[in-house]
Parts: sequence; C-alpha cells; structure tokens
Amino acid sequence: MSHQQVEKAADGPAADAAGAVDALPRSPREIRLVMIGLVVAMLLAMLDNLIVGTAMPTIVGELGGAEHLSWVVTAYTLATAASTPVWGKLGDMFGRKGTFVLSIAIFLAGSALSGLSGSMGQLIAFRAVQGLGAGGLMVGVMSIMGALVPPRDRGKYQGMFAAVMALATIGGPLIGGFITDHLSWRWTFYINLPLGVLALAFIVITLKLPTVRSTARIDYLGALLLTVGITSLVLVTTWGGSEYAWGSKQILGLGALGVASLIGFCYVEQRVEEPMLPLTLFKNRNFALVSVIGFIVGFAMFGAVTFLPLYQQTVQGASATNSGLLLMPMMFGMLVISLVVGQAITKTGKYRIYPIIGTAVMAGGSLLLSTLGTETSRFTSACWMVVLGAGMGFLMQVTMLVAQNSVELKDMGVASSTATLFRTIGGSIGVALFGALFTHQVTATMKERLGGAGGARSANLGQMGPEALRKLPAPVQDAYHHAVANGMHTVFLWGAVISLVAVAAAVFLREVPLRSGAAQKPETQLEAV
Repeated sequence: MSHQQVEKAADGPAADAAGAVDALPRSPREIRLVMIGLVVAMLLAMLDNLIVGTAMPTIVGELGGAEHLSWVVTAYTLATAASTPVWGKLGDMFGRKGTFVLSIAIFLAGSALSGLSGSMGQLIAFRAVQGLGAGGLMVGVMSIMGALVPPRDRGKYQGMFAAVMALATIGGPLIGGFITDHLSWRWTFYINLPLGVLALAFIVITLKLPTVRSTARIDYLGALLLTVGITSLVLVTTWGGSEYAWGSKQILGLGALGVASLIGFCYVEQRVEEPMLPLTLFKNRNFALVSVIGFIVGFAMFGAVTFLPLYQQTVQGASATNSGLLLMPMMFGMLVISLVVGQAITKTGKYRIYPIIGTAVMAGGSLLLSTLGTETSRFTSACWMVVLGAGMGFLMQVTMLVAQNSVELKDMGVASSTATLFRTIGGSIGVALFGALFTHQVTATMKERLGGAGGARSANLGQMGPEALRKLPAPVQDAYHHAVANGMHTVFLWGAVISLVAVAAAVFLREVPLRSGAAQKPETQLEAV
C-alpha cells in the first residue's frame, strides 16, 4: 500500500506482497455478538440528548445559569458534527476498532464529568467532551458494520438499527423523566456508563480484525478548515432568528467564515497526500446523489420531529409528559418499512427502486401533513405521520448502504461519516429554515386575528406550555391554534417541495451490483481495523 502498512494480527489474515488483504469470513454467531456492542453504542449516541432534554429544567434549578441553557445542547451538537468526518478518516487510516473504542471511552469520560458538574460552565464544557466521543459512535457503528457485513447481506441486520432509532425517540423522554423524578438529573449522564462498558466489552472481546497503521501524515489543515466550516454553519442555523437576527453582523460574519473555510478546505483537499475527505468520492454518481438524498432526509425528519409534537400539544391537546409517544406512528412506519426493505434487498440484491419510492412517499407524507388544521383528528394526523415515516423507512438505511457500496473498503469510514454528516447538516438547516417559516406564519396569523398586538403576543405564547395556554381567554387560544396550524401548513408544504429534489436525485441513481463478499477486486485494497 502506498500510505498504509497492514500488520498481521493474531486473529486476522495476513497481507500479501501486494498489500491486499484476504476476505474476512464471519460466522453468523460472531457477527451477532459484535452487533450487540454496535447496537448498544448506537443507542448511547441517540438516547443522550433525548434523555438530557427532559432533565434540563431541573438542571437549571440546581446549577443556575438559565441564560446559558441552550449551550448545554449546542456544545454537544457542535462537537458531534465537527468531529464526525475526523473520526471517519481516522478509522480508515489507523483502524476502525481502535478509533471506535477510543470514541466510546471519550463519550463515557464526558458523561461521568457531566454528571459531576458543579456549575453550568462545567456542564457545557463536559458536554462538548461528550459530543466529541458521540461523533465517533455513529460513524464507528456504520463503518464497522460496513467492513464486517457485505452490502448484499446487510438487510438482515438493518431492522435492528431502525428499531434502535424508534426506541430512542420514544423511550428517551420517558427514561429521562423517570430518572429526573425518582433519582437525580445527574443519573441522566451516569446511565451511559454501564451501557458504555457493556458496548466496550462486546467490541473488545468479540471484534477480531486485522490491525492497520498509516504512514501518511494526518491532514491537520483540512481537519481544521472543515471543523471551522461545519461549526460556523451549525451556529448560523442555531442562532439565526433566535439569538441574533438573520441580517445581524454576527450571523453574516459566521456565514462568511463558514463559506471561506469550506472553500479553503476544498482547495487543500486537492493537494494533500491523504485528504480528510477525498473530493474524488463525489465523482461517483451514486455517492454524490445519496449524499443529496441523505441531506434532504435529515431536513424532513428533524423538521417533523421538531414541529409535530408542538402541533399535537397545542392544537390537539396531547400531553407533553410522554412527548416521545407522540411520534410513535411515524417511527412505526419507519421501522416496518425498514425491516421489509432490508429483507428484500438481501433476497434480490436490488435497491434502486427503494430510494425512488421512498422519496416520493416522503414528499406525499409531507404534503398530507400540510393539510393539518385545527379540526384534524389525532387518528388522521397519526395516519399522515405513518406515511412520512414509511417514506423515511425506505431511505434511512438504504442511503448509507449505497454510499458504502460506492467506495472501496479502505474508504468505508469516510463514506459512513460523510453520509452521517450530510444528514446531520440537513437536519440543522431544516430546523432553522422551518423555524423561520413557522415563526413568520404564526406571527402573521396572530396579527390577522388579533390585530396589531397579535404579532408581539405570539412570541410570548410560544414560551408557554400547553397547560398555561389553556388558561388564556378563548379568543386568544383560538387565534393561536389557527396560527400553529397555518405554521404547520407552511412548514410541511415547503418540506414536500424540497422532497421533490430528493425524488429527482433518486431517479438518477444507477443499479450498481451490491458486493456479496468481503473481498475487494484484485486491484483494490481491503482496509481493515
């Protein structure tokens, strides 16, 4: 190999003179054992924010610093997004097992320190440490699975990860509420420790792969520029319209910094020996197209997760206590379809039709949800949520499958991290854009129904919980219900329009045969952990 030296591990295959590594046969039992560790690690990554969010009022009550509350989430999100591509590349260069174990260890250290925090400042700093580790959890899960299981056989395990996502979304708030009420908010962080140790034990003991060492220099400048670009973009979408006006010097400055950093990143990546994110990957049509589709899936999914519970609580009068349960219809549709599609791909080896169907169904689900009004029944809204979830079920795992099948195994980490990053950035931009559209429509409707004071009043109503809103005069409640319904109409109508871009991208995907074995072509090199 030109940049990497593969060493023979005690339990792994040897490299031949040309540097290629033999295929890694795996028994079903061995893969199942490794999958336990991967599923637990993925559960850790997805549960954390959902559990902690429920405890935030209690945390502020004990630590104070309510003005910095948003940074508890923002620090974690920024660190996760910025570190995701770095973890992917490090896994490709120095071995996926080692980097994955390191990411779990960092996540657990951040969790323990967060639980010990004595001030809001400490909690924010330790949440950033936690986020650094979390960036490697999801990437590590997907890249290790990509290295162990050929794309043709991956459908057998696809349903497990869809089930984890559904479990985390529904169970996270319930678990967080129970822990906060019966133990202490600190246990929302400590609960990660036994789960993390379990994941570490399964990975260390059961995951047997060859080791790899890279002689190439790490692309520090590329990593720095990409980190600055991603951080600036996430801060623009997080702060824009809330902390600062969209036209403020802070937001415009961050936007300019982000664009300049990403342009510089593209320049550097074309000139370094071992780029952090090889831009040549985007010359592959399927890889480029599924990156676009993944971006729009994140856009639609995070928008739905953010605004649907608000509609259900304010307009339909649902309880906020079990907020995770409000999304159960969408998660049910996602889980069932994901299971069916996974098995179908394993059986037939064909996948191109599913992104086409999925993007079309996702657009249809968004269009149906745009019809939500003040008189819409819970049953009707649940049906439309199932449709949206079904569309995502066609796409969630298939986009990762196509991305990984489009690259050599030595780039599996970069492919996994890029797919994850595009979905994350799509979600961040989606929530910001939908939030701006929603707020504008709510304010306009309140002005229309309550006169000039309605716009100012809508901002105050947005800070109230459902119980407080029910104590307001009937005309104000009615106006706000119509305002929220109109906001939902705008959000999901635009979601449907944007989903059409994903439909167009899916149509141009090519049916490239899925690898049915771990071995690469003779001229390619198998990168192992």
